[in-house]
Amino acid sequence: MDNLSLKQRDLKNIWHPCSQMKDYERLPLIPIKNAEGVYLEDFDGNKYLDAISSWWVNLFGHKNPYINEKLKNQIDTLEHVIFAGFTHEPIIRLSERLVALTPKNLTKCFYADNGSSAVEVALKMSFHYHKNKGLTKPYFVSLTNSYHGETIGALSLGDLGIYKQSYKEILIKSIKTEVPKDKSEEESIIAANKLRELFEKRADEISAFILEPLVQCAGGMHMYSPLFLKLAFKLCKEFGIHFIADEIAVGFGRTGSMFAVESAGIEPDFMTLSKGITGGYLPLSVVMIEEQMYDSFYCDYNLHKSFLHSHSYTGNALSCSVANAVLDIFEKDNIIESNKIKSQYISNKLVKFLELEKVESIRQTGMIAAVSIKGYKTDERVGLRVYEYGLKNGVLLRPLGNVIYFMPPYTINNKEIDKMMSVAYEAINML
Repeated sequence: MDNLSLKQRDLKNIWHPCSQMKDYERLPLIPIKNAEGVYLEDFDGNKYLDAISSWWVNLFGHKNPYINEKLKNQIDTLEHVIFAGFTHEPIIRLSERLVALTPKNLTKCFYADNGSSAVEVALKMSFHYHKNKGLTKPYFVSLTNSYHGETIGALSLGDLGIYKQSYKEILIKSIKTEVPKDKSEEESIIAANKLRELFEKRADEISAFILEPLVQCAGGMHMYSPLFLKLAFKLCKEFGIHFIADEIAVGFGRTGSMFAVESAGIEPDFMTLSKGITGGYLPLSVVMIEEQMYDSFYCDYNLHKSFLHSHSYTGNALSCSVANAVLDIFEKDNIIESNKIKSQYISNKLVKFLELEKVESIRQTGMIAAVSIKGYKTDERVGLRVYEYGLKNGVLLRPLGNVIYFMPPYTINNKEIDKMMSVAYEAINML
């Protein structure tokens, strides 16, 4: 087998996500044969440094020996069981650990199998909670430039037209409020004041406010201050609106702490988790919920009050076993402290990009770094040119429009960071 023959077989039957399939008439579609550490290897023997953690999921490298071992052990015991009326040890242990790690008010776990589904759970649960209290609050508030997934409810909350424009007639009710323009405290206060104005007018219609703490990942890695989190959280409490922290992409160490909300010292009503929770091995998501939310649905059998939401693979035992392995690695290898050292090394390398005439700005939060290219026009597809250059030079970069970003596995070393950054630098310089 080689790359070309596999590509031909693939294109005969498969429709890839986030792709215009016609592009593959000229773009490389790369079959991966093997992966180890930060590298992917194709069937022609070419290697690619995975600078984006395969869509932000792979925390501890591909083919991680420890995670492999735990997965192999679990598969000989239990692969899956219906999670209605049954349970298993890996999910019990995982839930205990998540409750211990997340803000102290979050004492219950509701499982799903991907990030968008976790957002759907939080939205439905928030709306239903108010309804159980005799209130109908059909609106949700999210930030401009936001992204929370591509199922209908999650898509409704996003503000990236490329994803949602075609579906506007079938989206649920949502309201946008301004995201802070940058990481300054001044912009945080301006954005919080606008949020207050909205709540003062429409709080009785709003179930919840959702945001990605600190970094809007699909929104071009836009970053803002923890101060806005504090102010927005305080407003939600004042007006009786749920605060949903979407930590699907930013959780599990990406922003410098285990969870991004720690930077603001807040305790959200909901926290959605996915992506890095299994280290990139298997699908899993969870909504962390506080006790009073759980209690509002606790009753004698009542179809109207009960929260009826399920997924066939909810609480999959294999997924939970690798999630526990991921948490083991965080504990035994002191990952958060290690990441701080690597983040500083990346920061030192990032400054060099300001030398390039085509660079508009750089920014970083923890293990997420980004470079914006100036003078960008959509039809130029600048990001695509950077992507192609990266592949030809052994680095997987997948830009977001005019934003070149770095979100590598935490196992990356300084030599690999050097390669990642230098190839990106060259790619921008050749534009």
